[in-house]
Amino acid sequence: MEEGSTEEFLFKDQDFSSELLRQLNALRQSRMLTDVTLCSGGFEIPCHRNVLASSSPYFKAMFCNNFRESHQPKVILKGIDADILDQIILYVYTGEILISTENVLCLLETASMLQYTKLFEACSTYLQDKLTPDNCLSMIRLAKVLNCQSLNKKAKAMALKCFPVVASSEDLKELCLMELIDYLGDDELCGEEEQVFEALTVWIRHDLQARQGYIQELFKKVRLQYVHPTFLFHFIANDSLVQSSPTCRSILESARRQMFSLYSTNTPDIKPMTHVPRRYSNQEFLIIIGGRKDSQQTTRDVLLYDDKTNQWLSLAKLPMRLYKSSAVSLHSNIFVLGGMPVSNKKSLVSGNIYIYSLKLNQWRLVEHMLVPRYSHRSLAYKNYILSFGGIGGNQEILSSVERYDSVYNTCESMANMPVAVLHPAVAAKDQRVYLFGGEDIMQNPVRLIQVYHVSRNTWFRMETRVVKNVCAPAVVIGDQIIIVGGSSTWVEKTEEKPMQVTAVGRKPGAWGSCPSSADSQPGPPCLLHLEEWKAQLSQGHGWLVRMGGL
Repeated sequence: MEEGSTEEFLFKDQDFSSELLRQLNALRQSRMLTDVTLCSGGFEIPCHRNVLASSSPYFKAMFCNNFRESHQPKVILKGIDADILDQIILYVYTGEILISTENVLCLLETASMLQYTKLFEACSTYLQDKLTPDNCLSMIRLAKVLNCQSLNKKAKAMALKCFPVVASSEDLKELCLMELIDYLGDDELCGEEEQVFEALTVWIRHDLQARQGYIQELFKKVRLQYVHPTFLFHFIANDSLVQSSPTCRSILESARRQMFSLYSTNTPDIKPMTHVPRRYSNQEFLIIIGGRKDSQQTTRDVLLYDDKTNQWLSLAKLPMRLYKSSAVSLHSNIFVLGGMPVSNKKSLVSGNIYIYSLKLNQWRLVEHMLVPRYSHRSLAYKNYILSFGGIGGNQEILSSVERYDSVYNTCESMANMPVAVLHPAVAAKDQRVYLFGGEDIMQNPVRLIQVYHVSRNTWFRMETRVVKNVCAPAVVIGDQIIIVGGSSTWVEKTEEKPMQVTAVGRKPGAWGSCPSSADSQPGPPCLLHLEEWKAQLSQGHGWLVRMGGL
């Protein structure tokens, strides 16, 4: 060892702290060196001021400032159960405490008062593990009183996720008005609007005399544009609470006229409903219906893709194998119209209209089209489904158009298309339906835009050399109509305004092409990839439908 050098060794006794606590607790129990007595309900607990001050900001402020408690031999703690105080003091001296369903609420409240943060969070964690749909509303109220953010967050998440169960609990009836308004108005609520309406009526009728006047405030929380029309006008419209309020009747009338009027909602006598988003629970899914497998055999398979879990799920199969039918989503249901049934025998063209319920995972036949058809296009518009053209039973190309009313389950003929086409791109904006391109009976592309005015039941046509698409999907995004893929490799983009079509960055009436979905130039790649996928599926005679959730 060199002269002047030193070697150091840091000794750390792992048991020293716990042993020190044990000895301090032994001194407390023997009343040795204790300098303060905590009193609660006639019960006295001798303690050491320095230990208490070291364990809690509450006691540190009490004993380290010029409060009278800093020199009093006895300190009375009001509003604290003696047994709970004894358990907490034992926790201070040992670091251990037994939490149970019997003491957790008192422990949580006392830990909050005496500022024992870790004990407070331990009680919160315990309660979070005990959360159920039946008690989550009362836990939210408790968490707000004690400012327990973690418990409030988890209890609220459960209340929103389990709304159908929570809505039937007794705790819902005990909410105050503002609590119920906040709850029913939350975008994250996992429930249908029909259930929201039923919940608010149950709450009001629990104390009808005191709460009846709140109907108009609560009714505004029901997002009527997402209520099925049948429920809206058979149940909500006839409810005595709604009928008793002029405001509710006015809201209902606006909703009715908006849903059933074919005219623009900008009409002065139609008051638009306040725009609100769909609930979180109305998750959108991608659903593939039918089509052909690798073997080129037409399939009845129906597949759902959930982007949250990145999984494909098999749904109830189509009632029959259908070739070139059409499919649309309306009121959270899927409608499949027409098509050519595939069997070993000679098939007749189908005019069946099938509806699929995602909630029931079930198909059923609801009506028959006026004209059986396949290779047609269908589109949902308000409560209606419009079907355009196609091929009829005698293999003739059809120019006929028919409209299915989803509320009254009826079909009616509309004005014929100016030019009969197959597989056009179809999109609706305001009161107009646009049919872009398509092909004739000889499979030649048609360079034509046909525009149908819904409320007037009239057509007009525009010739263009730019349009040359077959089996291409079209979607409306804002004021633009996007056409992707089909038999062409480019994307067309138009901007729709009343009585005219305007290309982005061009003069009114002109068209322009966007980069191909395979191109690396700037653009909306996610949209293009999705639409290209849809185009490929429709070319394979299957359908991909995007629809709202449960």
